Amino acid sequence: MAVRLRLRRVGKKKAPIYHIVAADSRRARDGKFLEVIGRYEPLTDPAMVTVREPRLFYWLKTGALPTDTVRSLLQRNGLWLKWSLMKKGKDEAAIAAEMEKWQLAQGEKRLRDEARKARRAEARKKKKSAGESPAAPAPAPAVPPA
Repeated sequence: MAVRLRLRRVGKKKAPIYHIVAADSRRARDGKFLEVIGRYEPLTDPAMVTVREPRLFYWLKTGALPTDTVRSLLQRNGLWLKWSLMKKGKDEAAIAAEMEKWQLAQGEKRLRDEARKARRAEARKKKKSAGESPAAPAPAPAVPPA
């Protein structure tokens, strides 16, 4: 049986919430699964991802493969980095040091992203105000009487 870590949609219409589940790859998206190991709420700002780390690492150790989406969610939380360090055989102190460096880098990245968003918003505001400048309306073409 090929086990995949993937998203299972739950929640109301137009308000999705996804469970991160370990499931047989041959089952339907919302079909039977083996275990719920986390939750992803994309509509919150910022999107919230909670994962039970021991169960995640258990399934990864047993050979479960995450889908691309789940892998990107794990990368966003730093769990994929932690897993790769564990696979390399690093000790807990080395893993903790690497995770601390990663956390600092994420804080800097967040500041850069916020600054970029502010610059883009300012540019949009300037462009919009330049487009609304009072220009003289073009005179209507004279039509000869028929």
